[in-house]
Order: sequence, then C-alpha cells, then structure tokens
Amino acid sequence: MLADMRRLGPLWHHDIRAASQAMLAAWAPLIDAAAPPAWRLHADQSYGPHPRQRLDVYEPTGAAPSPGLLTEGGDGAPVLMFVHGGAFVRGEKCLTPQVYGNVSREFARHGFLAVNVEYRLAPEAVWPAGAEDVRDAVLWVARNAARFGGDARRMVLMAHSAGCAHAATAAWDARVRPPDGLPIVGLVLASPRVDADQHPGNPNAPGVAAYYGTDISLYATRAPIHRTRADAPPTFVGFAQYENPMLEYQSLELVNRLACLARTDGAPMPRVAQYLDHNHTSLAAQFDTPFNAFGADLRDWIGRVLRGDFAGARSSTGRSRGDDRRST
Repeated sequence: MLADMRRLGPLWHHDIRAASQAMLAAWAPLIDAAAPPAWRLHADQSYGPHPRQRLDVYEPTGAAPSPGLLTEGGDGAPVLMFVHGGAFVRGEKCLTPQVYGNVSREFARHGFLAVNVEYRLAPEAVWPAGAEDVRDAVLWVARNAARFGGDARRMVLMAHSAGCAHAATAAWDARVRPPDGLPIVGLVLASPRVDADQHPGNPNAPGVAAYYGTDISLYATRAPIHRTRADAPPTFVGFAQYENPMLEYQSLELVNRLACLARTDGAPMPRVAQYLDHNHTSLAAQFDTPFNAFGADLRDWIGRVLRGDFAGARSSTGRSRGDDRRST
C-alpha cells in the first residue's frame, strides 16, 4: 500500500478522479479485512424531509471507551459525527461499501457512538443549505444520542474536503449556527476546502460556483475561512502530503487564522498534522485498517479536549469580538 501511495502521490494532480478510484480500490480489501462488527447499525435515520437528509448511527456494542476518553460526569459514549466531501455537487455517506462508513466503524470499535451524515447537494441546494443540513444533523443527534447510548455533551464533528465547508460554517457563521453555538466540544477538518475561489488551478471551481454562486464578490462573506471566531470549539486540521490543488494552502491559512485568534482573543490553539505519503483520498480511506495513524491522533486529541487541555475563551453570549467582522 505504501508503495502504491508513493507512486501515485507525485502524479495526483494529473488525473485526480482516476487516482482516487485507484486508492479506493487499493484500500477496500484492507477495510474488508477488519475485525468483526463491534456496533449495531441504525441506518438512514431522518433528520429532515429531503431524501438526502439522512444519517447512519453506529451504536457501539464492544469495548468501552479507553480511559483517556472517560471524563468525570460523563454519561454514555462520546459521539463522533462524520460529514463526507464531494466538491459540493456529489458524494454520499456510503460512497463505496467501504468508504465513508469506515470512519464511523473505526470510532465505534473504540467505544464512540459514531454517526455518518449525508446532506443536500448543489446545484439543487445552494449556500448555505449544506451547512444548515449539518447544523440540523448535529441538533438531531444532540436530541437523540441518549437513545443510542451516547452522551450529547461530548460530541465531536468531523468532516472531509468540501464537507469541511459545511461543518465549519455550521460551527462558526452566526447566520447558520444556533444562537448558543453548535453543541459540539471539538471540530475536526480533514483536507479542508474552507475557502471559495475560481482559481484556474482549482479543478473543483465549477462545484464552488454551483454552491457559493457565480458572484465572486460574495465569496469572502460566505466561505468559512473568513468566519473563524474565538468562542468556537477547539479545532484539529489534518491534511495529506498529496492534496487536491489548493487544499494544503487552505489548511495552513486556516491554522494561521485560528492560531492568531488564540494569541489575540484567547481562542483554543488549533492542532495541525500533515500525513506524509498520504493523498486526498487515502486520508479517509485508511480508517478501520491497522495503518491509520490519523485515527489514533484524533482519539488522543479528543481525549485531551475532553480533559480541557485545549480550552479557550468562550463568552456567555456565544459571540466573539470578531462576530461582526468579515474576517479575522
């Protein structure tokens, strides 16, 4: 597998679709070889009226969470919600029989109540519909986690690629997030597409236009990289060595903005990691295999977040000094 990733990595930009399919095929047998199920699947739970407003709940039935994920007063399993990508115009929670359900299955093996979310796509659903769907899915899980043995006070939201735009907007943008904030304790953004652009080097520029609109003068008011805020939960940014064009730059620019908020406003300091030899697809496809360093890093970070190691400044009003600014 490592040889395949090293061979494909330098060629990733040449044919992203073909390289992505090759990665999905290469990781499939490794995911299929995973240990027997340690969860009970509650598929296609509805959080809204649209056919795509559905989510899968993986209720853990095996081991309890590791001691590092147990906190005083915790009642039930910690919750990990995952939001897929797809350049705003495609994608689904079960892209293949293995991916993206593998993310939820790995976390369920480690004692999490894990949730795999699907949402509406552009051009049918334009900005901010995707973010509104993620918000509504989070609120549904907050109301229903206890039914499946989960603790709604310990929810982490994770997203990949364009799904990060929806998750970050739901967490940061006052026009979408609930008045008291999204009820999550942490945000994980993997290969985050959090800016909007029509750069000639962006192969997904048509998807950006389909979701954010064709008036590029509005992008700075809509893309979540311009809506970071000090009272948001701690954030983990992970990206691959071989990313889709522009995403490594967006990842590091986002980390810089979050770190600046930590310095000036007492916000939580972000955690950032680049995964060498990995590409945009393998970063998610590696879950539920023995080779997933990203998953181990996330569980360690989540445990630290639950212990308060990454606590930042949160106001009682749910507002930060940057609420009325376009960018930080």
